[in-house]
Amino acid sequence: MRTRAALVTGAGGEVGRALVPLLVAAGHAVVTLDVSPPDPAIRSGADRDLTGSILDRSLLERIEAEFDIDLVFHLAALLSTRSEFTPVAAHDVNVAGTLNLLEFAQHQGESHGRPVVFVYPSSIAVYGLPDRPTKALMSRVREDQWETPRTMYGCNKLYCEHLGRYYAEHYKQLAAHSGPRVDFRCVRFPGLISPVTVPSGGLSDYASGMLHAAAAGRAYACFVEPDTRLPFLVMPDAIDALIGLAGADGRRLTRRVYNVSAFSATADEIRGTVVGAFPEAALSYEPDSRRQAIVNSWPADVDDTAARTDWGFAPVFRFARAFSDHLIPMVRQTHR
Repeated sequence: MRTRAALVTGAGGEVGRALVPLLVAAGHAVVTLDVSPPDPAIRSGADRDLTGSILDRSLLERIEAEFDIDLVFHLAALLSTRSEFTPVAAHDVNVAGTLNLLEFAQHQGESHGRPVVFVYPSSIAVYGLPDRPTKALMSRVREDQWETPRTMYGCNKLYCEHLGRYYAEHYKQLAAHSGPRVDFRCVRFPGLISPVTVPSGGLSDYASGMLHAAAAGRAYACFVEPDTRLPFLVMPDAIDALIGLAGADGRRLTRRVYNVSAFSATADEIRGTVVGAFPEAALSYEPDSRRQAIVNSWPADVDDTAARTDWGFAPVFRFARAFSDHLIPMVRQTHR
């Protein structure tokens, strides 16, 4: 008998480190996969921690042979900054790797005769507004607007959304009337702010960068202009979104891809809040024209009405509470 389990790829990243313990606590057997060995100081409780690449089909076949995977959280990806410098590698990991995982889920669905729920985190990077005046006019952007990404990462994410939709709606069905083998569900994340994991290459990482630098007593030069506005989530709300969508009643879902957000803030609003908590913080601005142009193409806010209506997405941490009750206390512990 194969062990019934959830698979989490990219489990060593900031989202995976927060997600896996919650899945275990909820009673899931969990298999993790990451290109780096797990940190021995972090005990996630997973049943199996595997080291390897999502491009390694033989590794996926071994997982398929040993486990009955009925839930996939596919978190593995090259992030936006690195993807701009290595676009071919980004395409290989972000697109070919996702295709491998969708095929893996398809095979699992065929094997155990029920659809595999496939949860995919996409990104605000799929959007591409043409200029700052247009961004200022578009108060909240819906899922089906301005899907014209300017980065390789955004292109990868948007294409994989379409791949997931294809596998869920058009590729080999279980039977004439019994539904798909892959139940693809996607969350489009805004900027994520974590008080635990140091930023690692996202174009919205300036928010976390200011926070961590201030707590550690380091100077930090923000690479966007002070009035740059983006939507954000803190990590607990991001994890709740993934778990909430995974567990939602499929009959209530009206779409495959959902925006989520908790608050919209400018870089200077974030800086002011961080300096209020760390008065000695040396936080300055050195805008990078290339990165600024990309961030300018992302919405100032997103419309997440569908997520709130269809599966009850309800973020706990709005702007003030996110910093006062979560980010600042946690980052003090991280850097003490």
